[in-house]
Amino acid sequence: MLTKPSRIIALCSVANFINSADRVIMPIAVVPMAQEFHWDLHQRGWVLSAFAVGYISSQVIGGSAAKRYGGKRILSLAVILWSISTLLVPLFAHSLTILILSRVVLGLGEGLGLPTIFHIFSHVIPCEERSRAFGYLIAFGSIGQTVASLVCPHLSWQWMFYLFGLLGFLWVVAWHTMYAESRGVLDEDFVDPPKVSNSNVRWLEFVSHWPLWSIYIAHFSMNWSNYIIMQWLPTYLSTNLQANQSNMMFTAVPYVMNSLVSVVAAHFADALIAQKWTVLSVRRLMTSIGLLGPGLFILFFSAVYNFPLAVLFVSISLGLSACNSSGHLSNHAEVAPNHAGITFAISNTLATIPGILCGPLTAELVTQSHGRWFPVFVIAGGVNFVGAVIYLSQSAASQVL
Repeated sequence: MLTKPSRIIALCSVANFINSADRVIMPIAVVPMAQEFHWDLHQRGWVLSAFAVGYISSQVIGGSAAKRYGGKRILSLAVILWSISTLLVPLFAHSLTILILSRVVLGLGEGLGLPTIFHIFSHVIPCEERSRAFGYLIAFGSIGQTVASLVCPHLSWQWMFYLFGLLGFLWVVAWHTMYAESRGVLDEDFVDPPKVSNSNVRWLEFVSHWPLWSIYIAHFSMNWSNYIIMQWLPTYLSTNLQANQSNMMFTAVPYVMNSLVSVVAAHFADALIAQKWTVLSVRRLMTSIGLLGPGLFILFFSAVYNFPLAVLFVSISLGLSACNSSGHLSNHAEVAPNHAGITFAISNTLATIPGILCGPLTAELVTQSHGRWFPVFVIAGGVNFVGAVIYLSQSAASQVL
């Protein structure tokens, strides 16, 4: 029988599995859909980009709503929103306008999800289990991306959406059956009550403390290199290393590595805390590995022209990045236990900016460099190194909000 924290970790991790799977369906399905509905490249771009509009818009709403109305309700709403918008895509696909609006709704639902989960974890997961909780959460996200990438090519594009849309509704039933929320007068009860319960905080406070900014910057840095890999790895392998279509299955290897390292790093971090390491030392160690390691290996990746070696280096880079789940991503619940959902929402909003910039900026750098990718990877490595230095010097594990 699972303990309550373990049950919540499992349920939230499965929710993140579905969340991550749902967002990678369209990049796969858009190819046959474009052929069927005769979309040009710009129309495909609108369909793919509409998700980001909703996603970046609902982060702070998710963190605030979870605090006011409870994590159970808001996470249910999030999963229902993104599952409906996924399930109904085959019905909307004939109208580009309605389809784009459904993609915005998908982004809105998924944008509510992670801030709400961070809010729940800060209330119900003890400090000595938090690294594990966030490790499994991130690992299941990577597994969701991997499973969708492997399963969807074998389905018709309609059934890609039907299958993963239905999974969301099954999850909602399990969530309401297996999770009983414990609420006080204003908020959920804490398993580890914070030293100061300050429910009325001015919005300016969320951007007025260096320990918070160190988390925001570390998250931004992590996502910069991760988005480079997610968006451009297949293109880079095919244009620079002459990878053919059969080789593209190896682009799943970095995500497998990410999910494995996330779980191992989480148990390692919690073991260090159990051995009386300070929480701050563990957060700084894991963030250092999670930023400096990927920064170094993405430079190694850019310097090799051997396909197996390139896949190895990029897999190590994305794998080491998973250590951040036991570093700065776990740090929200310590520096802002009353407002972890909101601080994560702000952090994730800022960390979505690389996803918007990396596409056009990478294209411009490669074009201006006459086909050379080295500047792209140097910048990514540099951003990681800067993020690590700032987090090491400015982070804290004591409550600031």
